[in-house]
Formats: sequence, structure tokens, C-alpha cells
Amino acid sequence: MFFFPDGTSLHPAAQYGDTSLYSLHVPGLHNRYYLLSGPGSRNLEAFPEVVGFPCYTALLEETISAFRYLVSKGMGGDLDIFTILRGGLNYPLEEAASKVGLRVKDMHFVSCERVIENHVIKGLEIKYDKIRPTRGRILGCGDILATGDTFRYCFEHLIRRFEEGEGYFRRIVFLTIGGTRAFPLLESLSERLRRLFPGFEGMDCFFFEGAFSIYEDKGVSGINTPDIDFGWKGGIVLPEFRRFIVDHPDALLEKCIIYDGGARRYEIPVHFDEVLEYWEGIHAHADRIDCQELIAEKLGYSVPVPYEEWLEKTHLGGLGDYRSLWADEQALFTRKTDLRELALRRMESIHQLKQVYE
Repeated sequence: MFFFPDGTSLHPAAQYGDTSLYSLHVPGLHNRYYLLSGPGSRNLEAFPEVVGFPCYTALLEETISAFRYLVSKGMGGDLDIFTILRGGLNYPLEEAASKVGLRVKDMHFVSCERVIENHVIKGLEIKYDKIRPTRGRILGCGDILATGDTFRYCFEHLIRRFEEGEGYFRRIVFLTIGGTRAFPLLESLSERLRRLFPGFEGMDCFFFEGAFSIYEDKGVSGINTPDIDFGWKGGIVLPEFRRFIVDHPDALLEKCIIYDGGARRYEIPVHFDEVLEYWEGIHAHADRIDCQELIAEKLGYSVPVPYEEWLEKTHLGGLGDYRSLWADEQALFTRKTDLRELALRRMESIHQLKQVYE
């Protein structure tokens, strides 16, 4: 588990249309970290109904903004893209790079899947790769990162291929819907690359809507999946996304921030099966779930929380006056929610959508 140390702070970095970009300063870390928020990523992360090609387009404007920001700070040169198939294909790096004038020269692929039995990850398997070692280029990559095991496994494979072919990276741009375990992993990876590739310029890491936490147990509901599901407690969630959730409060009680990214795009009925399994579990356990405790778990703190303490917990201090957002979040604890009725409504909605894709 990674905890943000004292002195962690967010700073507004840029605004491109409807996309807000923040730089994240974490004492002791050396990579460059950013958090992005935009209409597309907010919608994707709040609603499991976003499936298929819209999973890709949802992140496009935000990804363009990430590249535009780096170019404005002097980043130039040719770009390679490394794709971890399934979830990684949801990240529109090639199109975004083209929009800001970065030329994509090579595309590297790895097909890696988790071996899961009874909701427990038993291992990883690479079934296919296409890697051509190049020299001195920027490497772009996007992936969903929970524990980071898949990303680590695939990146180790890529590094070995580049070493064997005498290739090297100049810089890495990484985009993720990800959790806080990304930080020690990316720091370790960057340190290793500095040793392997002299002149390595480090990593620019972008998190969509926040750096979330990862469930370590089944949670208040008793049905969350450890090491896979995302939450808010201990993470940093941008004010734009917090406001979006306050305005769509049922979304707060969804299973996690994104479910499985690959299935949402390429195995849509499988994705909806996972959504249904969650809401069927909520329905079955509704009488045993303390709704206030569930909301506290989702928000990452218990009520009442004074405004100044809330700013400290959320790391939003110094960004603006969020008293209205704070007050509206507190009001969620007193909102009347019938979990059984909500679960029935969500199950009916997903059943209808699933039929369209079967």
C-alpha cells in the first residue's frame, strides 16, 4: 500500500478547453506526475454503460491535452507506442500524438492476460509480441494499472527485447486510469532505466480523474474484488470528478472506477456479466450492508469531516474554495438510498443493454 507523504500537493498546470490538467508534487519521487480531468474520462469512469468504441473516444481530448502540454514544455522528437493488448488499446495515443504534431514511427505490442480463478489472479501469460528495438525515441504507453503486476510483467519483457536488440528509450509518457500502487512501481522502473540507458530523461505519468486506491479486502459490501477494484480512500481524486459524482450520486456506489477495460471494449457481454454480478451481490446483501458505512468507504472518509480536515484528506488545499463541494459530499451521508431498489434498477438497465450486444 502506498501512502502520500506530508507535503504532497496539487497545482493547476494547464487548461485546454474542457480538460483540466494538474501537476502532482510528491516529496521523494522523481518522475513527473499529472492528473487530468475532462468530460469524456469522467463519463467513462462513472458509468459502466460506456462500452465499445466510446471507451476509446472518451479519453481522446484528455490525451491530446497531455501531449499538447508536454510539447508546450519542449518535448519533441519521434514517438514509439507500446500497447499492452486488451485494456491498453483503449488509450488513443497514436491519434492524440498526430493531433499535436508528434510523429509515430513504431508500434510495439504485447498480448498479456491475467489467469483468474474464482476472482483470484493466479498468474500472467504473454501469448504474442511484436517488438522492434529502436534507439533514442520517446515511448508512449497507456494501461489500466491496479496492482501493476501486468504492466511490470509486460514492461520487463519489452526491456529485455530492447536490450537484446541494443535499443533504448529517451523518455516515457505513460497514461493510466490507475491506483496509487503505480507510484513505487513507476519510480522503480524509471530508476532502472536510468541505469540501463544513459541519458534517459525520465517519465511523464498522467492519471485520468485521480490516483485511486485499490481494495485490499472485500470491503463493506463483502463482494468487492481485492487487488482489482479501485476506491477513493488514500488516493487523490480531482475536484471535477468529485463534483461529477456528487451530481450523479448513484455512480458513487458502482463496483469500482472502471471495471475491466479490455472487456468493456472487446468483450462487452462479458463486461456486463461482471456489472450484473456486482449488482446481484448488492441486492443479495442489501439487508446486511450499512449504507452509511458503504458511502464512507466510497468517499474515503467518515462523516462529519470539518472543511479544513476535508481539504487535508483530499489534498485539495490551495486550489480554490471548495466549501460547496465539501457540503454536498457531506450531504451524501444523509441521502436516503434503498440499496435493494437501486440494485434492481441497475440490474434491469444492464440486462436491457446486454441484450443489444449478445
